[in-house]
Amino acid sequence: MENVQEVEAVVTEQQQEQAPKSEQPRRNFRDNRPDRKGGRRNNRDRDVKEDDGLIKKTVSINRVTKVVKGGRTMRFSALCVVGDGKGMVGIGMAKAAEVPQAIEKANLRAKKAMVNIALKDTTIPHETIGRFGKGHVLMMPAQPGTGVIAGGPVRNVLEAVGIKDIRTKSYGSNNPVNCVKATFNGLKSLRTREHIAQLRGKSVEEI
Repeated sequence: MENVQEVEAVVTEQQQEQAPKSEQPRRNFRDNRPDRKGGRRNNRDRDVKEDDGLIKKTVSINRVTKVVKGGRTMRFSALCVVGDGKGMVGIGMAKAAEVPQAIEKANLRAKKAMVNIALKDTTIPHETIGRFGKGHVLMMPAQPGTGVIAGGPVRNVLEAVGIKDIRTKSYGSNNPVNCVKATFNGLKSLRTREHIAQLRGKSVEEI
């Protein structure tokens, strides 16, 4: 019996060696690696991102083509808005070979370009018109409970700032870039009564 078992074992080894690679049993080397747990990767330090409490919104992503001597190079352009919901907002545009890289670069540029916007409770202190190129955005104060009455690109900027009650109307160009930049310019032109009184050297009651 022992001789028979030895012969069968030798025959089985020869069959496995002669069998094609697709039929041979696969060895799982991943389970023996020290950095593997349950067949999945461990979280790396570069993948861990701290929550900075900012509101990040991706307004638009476009595919752009650049014609060079060797042919055409395809890239992606991203427009993002970053705000803290308490009066700070910034916009950024960036290009990259991949969409996630373009969004990340745009968010970083928007963080660096953040400015403080003058607000009055949940709305804006006065009516204003933002202009950029052929795009015009009219923004008017609203009573509490009105909500944000605005289109997609304009709404992203207003929500990132933290405005909850406002009425808007867009004229001219409906390009997302023009609408976002026109809204951003209009918000930067807002002034409160305290700021105007300080500029004039008077008290708020005198104004």
